[in-house]
Amino acid sequence: MSEETNNDTPAEELETPEANEAAAETPAAEAPAVETPEAEADAPADAEGDSSGGAAESSGEERFDKLAAAERRLGEFRSGEEGPEYHEKVVHINRCAKVVKGGRRFSFSALVVCGDKQGRVGYGFGKANEVSECIRKASDASRKDMVEISLRDTTIPHEVIGEYGGGRVLLRPASPGTGIIAGGGVRAVVEAAGIKDVLAKSMGSKNQFNVVKATLAALETLRTRDEIFQLRGKKTRDQKAI
Repeated sequence: MSEETNNDTPAEELETPEANEAAAETPAAEAPAVETPEAEADAPADAEGDSSGGAAESSGEERFDKLAAAERRLGEFRSGEEGPEYHEKVVHINRCAKVVKGGRRFSFSALVVCGDKQGRVGYGFGKANEVSECIRKASDASRKDMVEISLRDTTIPHEVIGEYGGGRVLLRPASPGTGIIAGGGVRAVVEAAGIKDVLAKSMGSKNQFNVVKATLAALETLRTRDEIFQLRGKKTRDQKAI
């Protein structure tokens, strides 16, 4: 009688020791990852870091805007969208000391001349307890009080004398290439106005405030040939030819 083979052998009998060892060596990383409380705690911290970083960036942008506004207010104007380019010069800074019970209290005053070097010039006076603040005030005042003056090429049309208080300033036209023969407050005013050739002499007080005001008074009285003929109702040779 022949022996019959049974194909329905259990799976447990088919497993060999080698298969059991291979199953034991399989990596445990294939199991689904379980979120631990530590990971959950780290997530809000990252979110808070992002929010704090955004706040820092916003505060940095706000600070940059404030600095830009301060620079514009201090008079650091450039040509372009911000406005025309101005030439400024601090002519004189005066310090005043007030004696009180606790010691001395200092205050400052500044005289600033401002112009666009194209025939417009003005001066400003400012007082404050700090030098930078009084200069800023004087700069703002000089821009608000600018006057138009008449020029002829790079010099002035005619000789003129300006007076203010004890200040007395003489201005004479000069040939091209002469330069600005002046000093102190007179030089600051004519440079800001755009005059390149002029002869000047201060014949009165040496007070810088009076000298600057006398120079501006002289420049305001300047008239060109065409303006004088127009006031008299006459025509120049060029107008007659037309």
